[in-house]
Amino acid sequence: MPQHDSTRTRRKKILRWTAWGALGLVLAGAGGTAYAWQHLNGNIEGTDVDAVLGEDRPGAQHNGAMNILLLGSDSRAGTHGEYGRGIAGARADTAMVLHVSRDHKKATVVSIPRDTLVERPRCATEDGGSAPAAHEAMFNTSYEVGGPACTVKTVEKMSGVRMDHYLEVDFKGFRKLIDELGGVDITTRKAIDDPGSGLDLPAGRHTLKGEQALQLVRTRHHVADGSDLGRIQLQQAFVKALIHRVNTVDPLSHPAKAYDLADTATKTVSADSGLASTDKLLGLGKDLKGISPENTDMITLPVTYDAQGPGRVLPLDKAARRVWSALRHDRPVPKSATRGSVADRTDSPVAADS
Repeated sequence: MPQHDSTRTRRKKILRWTAWGALGLVLAGAGGTAYAWQHLNGNIEGTDVDAVLGEDRPGAQHNGAMNILLLGSDSRAGTHGEYGRGIAGARADTAMVLHVSRDHKKATVVSIPRDTLVERPRCATEDGGSAPAAHEAMFNTSYEVGGPACTVKTVEKMSGVRMDHYLEVDFKGFRKLIDELGGVDITTRKAIDDPGSGLDLPAGRHTLKGEQALQLVRTRHHVADGSDLGRIQLQQAFVKALIHRVNTVDPLSHPAKAYDLADTATKTVSADSGLASTDKLLGLGKDLKGISPENTDMITLPVTYDAQGPGRVLPLDKAARRVWSALRHDRPVPKSATRGSVADRTDSPVAADS
């Protein structure tokens, strides 16, 4: 395989997990003082999604509940040019909808498999043109044709749920965050050996530093069915462990460390214009800080395999409607909604330590 293609493939695999980092970055950054954060505004990249999407959107919730689309893509292949300035055909390889309850004490996370076939709406493109609507398009192509605004529009079309904000994060900053946190504790219920990601962990308790954490969230071979559905299980377990870890950070005891975490967060997070400032991210971080892993329900959009396309999945329409309805009405997603989904057939081999 040519070196360019090999490098491109490696980047795309690494960046599939990065949406899971956005939540941890914001939570960790919340430890910084408001004064310090005012010096970090210049780090944050913002996109005016509302201006692009206009008024033809689901109605906003006004009861205190909030929906945030967390994205991981290969649109920023590295950080500040160290890994290149991006590659053609960037895609949203990881996406999750974070629903925060009206009292900000509970959260639901819905992972959307990147290979889900969806009705992609017509989207504006960066050059001022438009990309036509597409029938049964792969979900991750939405970012490729129209950037984060198109992915937001696609999620809103398939769910009927308005996204109040979006956050996107690159992998290098997340790896640095894990190292600065001193690692994240997880327990493997069985050994994991994946030559593809480089991860080799025996069963038992582990403290994963940045590089191993990156390997874990890239792993899919020998996990569940070997697809991205298995990878999502690992990512969901890891983000719970990450939430637990950042909730232990005491900014008053370690102000310099808190500032470093905030600096990492603001350098690596991209957001809609409504969140692209340190005070807004600080406020969001404080809102999320009180949500424990035990009060975070993580599910994967109910799907079934596409008989016509190996590796592709189709939403289970009735079950998916129940999931999105629960978010619209700020209710827990019923366990029965994911029953029968191929994404809900096996347990994750990893558990978050508490």
